[in-house]
Amino acid sequence: MDILFTNATILPMTAAGDEPRTFTGAVGVAGNRIALVTASGSEADAFRTCSPGVRVIDCTGRLLMPGLVNTHCHAAMTLQRSYADDIALMEWLNDYIWPFEARQTADDVALGMTLGIVEMLLGGVTSFVDMYYHENRCVEVARRLGIRAMLGCNYFDNNVDEVLPEAEKAVALAADCDRIQIALAPHSPYTVSPENLRRGKELARKWGLHFMTHIAETRDEVRIVREKYAATPVEHLDALGMLDDKTIGAHCIHVTDSDIRTLARRGVAVSHNPQSNMKISSGVAPVEKMRAAGALVTIGTDGTCSNNDLDMFEELRTAAFLQKSATGDPVALPAYETLKLATVNGARAMGYAEGELGVIRPGALADLIVVDLQKPHLQPIHDLVSNLVYCGKASDVDTVMVDGCIVVENRRVAGVDLPKLYADVAAAVERITGR
Repeated sequence: MDILFTNATILPMTAAGDEPRTFTGAVGVAGNRIALVTASGSEADAFRTCSPGVRVIDCTGRLLMPGLVNTHCHAAMTLQRSYADDIALMEWLNDYIWPFEARQTADDVALGMTLGIVEMLLGGVTSFVDMYYHENRCVEVARRLGIRAMLGCNYFDNNVDEVLPEAEKAVALAADCDRIQIALAPHSPYTVSPENLRRGKELARKWGLHFMTHIAETRDEVRIVREKYAATPVEHLDALGMLDDKTIGAHCIHVTDSDIRTLARRGVAVSHNPQSNMKISSGVAPVEKMRAAGALVTIGTDGTCSNNDLDMFEELRTAAFLQKSATGDPVALPAYETLKLATVNGARAMGYAEGELGVIRPGALADLIVVDLQKPHLQPIHDLVSNLVYCGKASDVDTVMVDGCIVVENRRVAGVDLPKLYADVAAAVERITGR
């Protein structure tokens, strides 16, 4: 069914320089692509006339914009939400997170992924980049719920021989769904050997996949890599041939000026996770330095055990405020540039061509969200983009479209029985923790 959004305040994310950021008009969707973007009432009427059976959605008082792109998360870790808080990182990993994960089954991971995707869809996330285990099982979940996803098969030295065959199976399972990509995802340069990093990258190149890993997240990581390889994590990965425009590096907090130039030169997409970094006390990523150097910076939430949610609106606000605070410059990372990190830049990080995703323009993929502006915290509107970035909330999202299909309407996720999902999650957690 063709769909026509009318009477909308449209934020297309295509404005340059001093061009207006928004306008009032209509957007028509045919199949999985945007067919019409117009401020003309007559053009909207013509689309309606030429599309028998078109569904019209009146967006009076609402904003229509591209869906948000979360470039780094561990969605199935919703099962560990608030499980291990206020604990130092290494104790957190060794005594809580990894033992919990060792007791999880593939079914548990699929269940946690379901909860995570539902949370993201309700918050306006239409695309996400994941990094976890049993991603072959998560292909079906992402397909069923209608979200766009890049599922990174995470491995360490001790499970690489188990994960790589799973990754191959995931590639086959996702082959017939354009919305779903598979990626290779070694945990980090301090937990995965050079040999196994190369194995993952070689397979990624063989299958045409993206490659992702945590980079320079903590000072301990930098110290360990220096002691082992006499290099920074970025230098080490670059020497191994890991860095290129199909690489996503999560965090990139403790990077040198030389590292930043390397990331920019290689075309690596950096996923900035401000709230997770703050909570674990990892540090503040030099986002403004990276942007100035020409690096592709995006935004991710990280997992719900270190955040503790998948709310990208909170990440936008935090990213902007944190850079202003860290640099002492109130002009750092302005609202519109912040929003680009979670739309246009996120789409590029996932490998989409310029203008294909993360924007509202004819021919682009129809991944759209409708935000209800009739909220006390969004009024008055002096600057709509500022309101969205500095005041917006996940709960403001009313309707979500992915690939031309409406997957959330009136804050209801299509095909999901929420009470049953919550009960299943509670039962799984009770079994895993032995409570």
